[in-house]
Amino acid sequence: MRLTLRSLLLFPLVVLLVQAHEQEWWESTIFYQIYPRSFKDSDGDGIGDLNGITSSLEYLKELGVGATWLSPIFKSPMYDFGYDISDFYDIQDEYGTMDDFDRLIAKANELDIKIVLDFVPNHGSNESVWFEEALKGHEKYYDYFVWEDGVVDENGKLNPPNNWVSVFRKSAWEYREEVGKYYFHQFVIGQPDLNYRNPEVVEEMKNVIRFWLNKGVAGFRVDAIAHLFEVDKELYGGKYPDEPLSGNSDNPDDYSYLNHIYTTDQQETFDMVYQWREVFDEFSKKDGLTRVMMTEAYSSPHVTMKYFGDGEREGAQMPFNFVLISDVNGQSSAQEIKYALDKFLTFKPIDKQANWVAGNHDNNRVASRFSPELVDGINMIVLLLPGIAVTYMGEEIGMVDGYVSWEDTVDPSGCNTDDPINYWTASRDPERTPFQWSADVNAGFSTAPKTWLPVADGYETLNVEVQKQAAKSHLTVYKTLAALRKEAVFRHGRYESVAFNSDVLAFRRWYNGENYVVVVNFRNNPYTINLEYFENVTGHLEVVESSVLSPKKTGDVLHADHVHVEGNEAFVLKVAN
Repeated sequence: MRLTLRSLLLFPLVVLLVQAHEQEWWESTIFYQIYPRSFKDSDGDGIGDLNGITSSLEYLKELGVGATWLSPIFKSPMYDFGYDISDFYDIQDEYGTMDDFDRLIAKANELDIKIVLDFVPNHGSNESVWFEEALKGHEKYYDYFVWEDGVVDENGKLNPPNNWVSVFRKSAWEYREEVGKYYFHQFVIGQPDLNYRNPEVVEEMKNVIRFWLNKGVAGFRVDAIAHLFEVDKELYGGKYPDEPLSGNSDNPDDYSYLNHIYTTDQQETFDMVYQWREVFDEFSKKDGLTRVMMTEAYSSPHVTMKYFGDGEREGAQMPFNFVLISDVNGQSSAQEIKYALDKFLTFKPIDKQANWVAGNHDNNRVASRFSPELVDGINMIVLLLPGIAVTYMGEEIGMVDGYVSWEDTVDPSGCNTDDPINYWTASRDPERTPFQWSADVNAGFSTAPKTWLPVADGYETLNVEVQKQAAKSHLTVYKTLAALRKEAVFRHGRYESVAFNSDVLAFRRWYNGENYVVVVNFRNNPYTINLEYFENVTGHLEVVESSVLSPKKTGDVLHADHVHVEGNEAFVLKVAN
């Protein structure tokens, strides 16, 4: 029988999960990402802070969240809002003090919520003591960074060493007269890359990890890991080579202009992740609590899987699975979405957990990238597929991207476009607007006359307080799903999926005689489908939960052989025993 791509998409993918075992805390929890600057302002300066997070931990507990990952809270000049770290061992003043952090940890421990921090190992800040000492000629700290001589052209003008481009556009090299050389920065000018070919840098960053693990954090999300190493220039005569053209852009200032074969996904990167895991395990051996590592890399499946380990050494427990961000959107068909979901499950090692990420601080919100009507359906996918769920703050209530004018834009990715018309295509500010707690001033986020980013329009009706009081809302649906995923069938059960047509995706979870089916219609077209396509799905099906606009009510009984699905409807069904 000849199998085509089309025929494969129509067949169900059946994932046979490993035999049920006693899961560790990170394997069954929900990780909730907080962008601290936008979550809750406790002191009225328009900027979110640690005390604001501490005061809101009960909300996370009510959601069913067991761990929260905080975007960077470390000392920083804030050119890239915390991802340019000047002191890896201290707290940014706007966010609070070390005492505030200790109180956050204490409160989280009381509520049995784990705190995970952002680890930003690729670069530091050009305002750090390390960099300032490097400029003074301090040999130790000079070798903390990546330096290179410029190239003099035929007109006697000094130019950057090669054609490497920053992720945020323009040359990735910046000249410093103090040392007569260029330093390398894969991101903004204020973020000089650290030199991981220097053993002292390697040990320094391990000590950063140890410092915060000693403070009580339960792990780290590792930022921009794919950029950690550059090619060894000694392999190229002592000079960093130009990167080849990608053919994807005509503008040499664009990151997409080049194929980044010398500055991303270097083999040494994976070894460093395995070394960090050894540090994590040092602590786990002391008290039995696993410290979890999440790695951020928008890479191919083959590359992403290397972060898990190499068969001999362990790596990250959670190499982030970005298929719901990078591979699909609101224009995607059910077949394309099925294909994306199945991909990670197909490639991952059989003894490792999958994870599901639909939104974060770098990408448009689910409600804006798909549609407001699909918020519940996407949350069903994230929370009920086999593996670990990650939710970006606000996705549980269906927050949408806020409008941020050119004048109010602060994200360097948007500002560096130098384009007051099309800046919004690159800016990440819209998904970072303040969290919408209530209909009060500034959505209950802050009492300040002006917040660091404007609050999104429509917050008066789209907020936590309104949705808590509603009989049914995105928030109530999310809480039901969070409780449902604690059941054995969703923690240990098998999985299969099918695209019934171009609009409707369904998947089944089953374990020890229990059967659940989740149905999501990605278009505003109604259908009647036969769920008896799934084995052991026959007879009566009970509605467990449904999307906000669905006419189906919890407890309704449907017949498996003719289930009517409204446009943009999503629901969870349990097969009657």
